[in-house]
Amino acid sequence: MPITSKTFVRSTALLLLVGLLALMGIVGTTLWLGERTQVYFNEVVEAREARAAAVDLRSLLQDAETSQRGFIITADQQYLEPYQAALPQIDEAMDRLDAVLLPYPQAAEPLQQLHGDIDFKLAEMTRTIELVQADQRAEAAEIIRTDAGKEAMDRARTFFTGLIDAADARLDQGVEDQRSTANLLRIVSIVGALVIFAVIGGAIWAVLSYTQELANARRAVEEANSSLEERVRARTADLGKANEEIQRFAYIVTHDLRAPLVNIMGFTAELETSVEAVRTYMESQPVNEDDPAAGEARLAATEDLPEAITFIRAATRKMDGLINAILKISREGRRQLKPEPVDLSEVAEASAAAVHHQVSEREGEITTDIRVGKLITDRLSLEQILGNMLDNAVKYQEPDRPLRVAIKARHVPGNRVILEIEDNGRGIADTDHERVFELFRRSGSQTSAGEGIGLAHVRTMVRSLGGDVTLTSKLGEGTTFIINLPRDARSYLGSFGA
Repeated sequence: MPITSKTFVRSTALLLLVGLLALMGIVGTTLWLGERTQVYFNEVVEAREARAAAVDLRSLLQDAETSQRGFIITADQQYLEPYQAALPQIDEAMDRLDAVLLPYPQAAEPLQQLHGDIDFKLAEMTRTIELVQADQRAEAAEIIRTDAGKEAMDRARTFFTGLIDAADARLDQGVEDQRSTANLLRIVSIVGALVIFAVIGGAIWAVLSYTQELANARRAVEEANSSLEERVRARTADLGKANEEIQRFAYIVTHDLRAPLVNIMGFTAELETSVEAVRTYMESQPVNEDDPAAGEARLAATEDLPEAITFIRAATRKMDGLINAILKISREGRRQLKPEPVDLSEVAEASAAAVHHQVSEREGEITTDIRVGKLITDRLSLEQILGNMLDNAVKYQEPDRPLRVAIKARHVPGNRVILEIEDNGRGIADTDHERVFELFRRSGSQTSAGEGIGLAHVRTMVRSLGGDVTLTSKLGEGTTFIINLPRDARSYLGSFGA
């Protein structure tokens, strides 16, 4: 199934989201397991310290008790050495055990009992040793026979055994907890790695699939373009031939029309001379009111015929202007277009300078903002296009305000250029936006002379350069003509040049 751009974006976003969630899961779980491992480690350390403190204290008490018994039995002073060495260490060991068990409130009462038992046992040991040293061994033995010290020592041993067993159990549990945490971390890492590998694999597949689709689309576009270029070239050649035929036909027609028009104008001149002679004669004759035919002849010679000749003169002059305009378009169409590097900024400045005096007379101005380099096009056609545009702006300016014209150019995609001629003239009605480009058509009330061929000629020249021209306008505010041209018009000029 082909993968579209939208599908590629969605699938890639989904894969990235899954990968992000997997990564967040791995990181979060790793942090949590790390915290749990630290807790377990701290508990193991505390259990180990408690066990060590209990074992040390128990050993010291046992050493002291053994030393006491040996001295009582033998009365040998050297047996007291372990006892004397253990006494100061017992206090240190007891303090260490207190510090280890301080965080556990449940150990407070047993620990208090342990203090009492140890103090009692140590006091008994001290008393019995002093009695033996005073040679009162029987009294010392009597104290021992009460078993009070033994009971205190038994309770201490029970406390130590319970604490050591609890510490051992906690050590075992801590090791097991750390092992479980390590196993869980291993599982999470493996699952997360598999998910990330799957995401990466899916992303690679999506990229490869989309890249393949792009490559296929590019090949298809290249194939279509190759055939399209051939079709466009053939169609352009056909259009060029048709355009050439139309121009030739227009030239022939206008040339053939001029001959009878010249005859009409010549005969009209002769007729005008004859009518003038008749008019002079009729005006010199006395008026005969009794002869109606003479009155009608006089009226025809002095008024009707001169007026008719005036109308004929006006019609022939207009027809002559139209024929000249068509001939001008025909000659321009048959001109060989010459592609060459053209600096659009220079052409715009020159065209603006040509009408500067007309614009400055009414305190107007023309500004240029050309943001393109050189074009490969026909210089004369470009000059005529801009010249016509500026002539129109001057011709149709708003009388109540100074004329402002802005010539702008910029690059657009497709290796093309947009040329805009913006004015603040009287504007063009919405219904006439396309009509003004038709031959012999003009927009609005006509206060200036013209045949209505300027914009038609502009569109013809623009299209011969491979472009097109449109406009935007608001009546009473101004007009902007938008000309779209190729940066390199050689392929177009090769087809349309006659």
